[in-house]
Amino acid sequence: MAGAALESRVEALEAELARLKEQLKGPVPWWEEIGTFANDPIYARAMKLGREYRRSLRPTGKKQPARRDGRSRHRSS
Repeated sequence: MAGAALESRVEALEAELARLKEQLKGPVPWWEEIGTFANDPIYARAMKLGREYRRSLRPTGKKQPARRDGRSRHRSS
C-alpha cells in the first residue's frame, strides 16, 4: 500500500513539475526574437547619441564636488 501511495505522489509531483516548466518557458524576450544588433547603423547611432547625452550631463568646470567618502577622484599610478 505504501508503495502505491508513494508512486501516486511521485506521478503528481512529476505532473506539477512539467506544468511549472511549461510556465517558465513563456514568451521569448524581444531581443532574442529580433537577433543581434551587430553591424546595425541605427543601433550604433543610438548608442553614440546616448553616450553624448550622458557626457553632456557631466560637470564641465575644473572643480568637481568632493566625494562623500573623502577619497580623491584621481587615480594614483
